[in-house]
Amino acid sequence: MSQTERLVLRGQLRGHGGWVTALSTSANAPNSLLSASRDKSVILWTLTQGEDAKYGYPSRRFTGHSHFVQDVAMSADAHFALSGSWDGTLRLWQLDTGNTVKRFVGHSKDVLTVGFAADNTLVGSGSRDRTINLWNALGKLKLSITTDGHTDWVSCLRFSPNLQRPLFVSVGWDKMVKVWEYAVDRERQRISNLSLTWNFIGHTEYINACTISPDGSLCATGGKDGTAMLWHLTQGEHVVSLDAGGVIHAIAFSPIRFWLCAATDSCIKIWDLHPKNGGEIESLKPADIPAPGKKSVPIQCISLTWSGDGQTLFAGYTDNVIRVWHVEKYQE
Repeated sequence: MSQTERLVLRGQLRGHGGWVTALSTSANAPNSLLSASRDKSVILWTLTQGEDAKYGYPSRRFTGHSHFVQDVAMSADAHFALSGSWDGTLRLWQLDTGNTVKRFVGHSKDVLTVGFAADNTLVGSGSRDRTINLWNALGKLKLSITTDGHTDWVSCLRFSPNLQRPLFVSVGWDKMVKVWEYAVDRERQRISNLSLTWNFIGHTEYINACTISPDGSLCATGGKDGTAMLWHLTQGEHVVSLDAGGVIHAIAFSPIRFWLCAATDSCIKIWDLHPKNGGEIESLKPADIPAPGKKSVPIQCISLTWSGDGQTLFAGYTDNVIRVWHVEKYQE
């Protein structure tokens, strides 16, 4: 009899008054979770990780944005949070006080995506104004990418965790996946080099989400065409396409397993990417979500993130609830 792993719904986090648009964790803060919402706030959760079905509680709420908060990122050292909003600004928050450290002003339209570089030297953002902005941690705009950039909304931007090869991936409503490599001159506090390394073409509709594997070798993308596509960042090649069966709203690699997760219209798809035993593992559908009626809109998962230890998957939904899935072993 062999042991197999599956995801079990362990609890819920309730506190937002709008869709849970983004989630973020850090391996340096295993008992914390950040969430962003259309209620214009960011919540820092303290996770209990026990048998309590609530699974945690809001320890601090960050307010200041005047419109929906679309994305949030926790710094690697777990001291700061970065948020991007439809009010056209980014905010840098100090987690232990809840105060805004800096307000980043530079986009002319809604900010859809934000991220920290792995070494915290840069902050990146993408917007409906079709630009990618690169900032220092003090909120000073260092570069606004327009040449070779996206020709439609920039929906997602993610930095590689690989410090030896600094790069980030951006995706947009122009159906393009772009890979950018850069260098930072710390003494002069400027970006000394930026180049567009790859344009990945394959999606047939707008792209909502991208993610980079823990070793920095692969990225995965997904959007309206319902296909999760894997790309090799070093070789510049398409690796595989996976049918998600519906629009992909969010996508995430497991930090410890060769798994890819995608939040779709109807469920969360989990794929094992190993060549030998790969394929779809599970489709996660919470039992507490009712089937939509004739006039009701279905409740959908629109945000995902893993805990740093890879044992817990957090999922944000359009009913304002964060559901907590835990990896458990069972006998086959």
